[in-house]
Amino acid sequence: MYAAVRRYEGVTDSVEAARLVNEGFVPLMRQVSGFVAYYWIDVGDGVMVSTSVFQDQAGAEESISTAADFVRDNLVSLLPNPPAVMAGEVVASA
Repeated sequence: MYAAVRRYEGVTDSVEAARLVNEGFVPLMRQVSGFVAYYWIDVGDGVMVSTSVFQDQAGAEESISTAADFVRDNLVSLLPNPPAVMAGEVVASA
């Protein structure tokens, strides 16, 4: 399995961001080949984190580009700063 993690800082409205992600982005993630799971986490203080899990590296990489497109097209006013993006192989899980 592979995972992609994106950390967004400076979120201007976490409730609205969560609504838009749930309604618009989650369905897109479910369509990516090898989809396993997706989580959108409100850390507080204007920080939100997403975690996408896929069966293979290609799915994780596709999720990163899909997320960038979705933010650009739908969330730029709510997520004004580029995210810190990390991705890699899942080497332990529970």
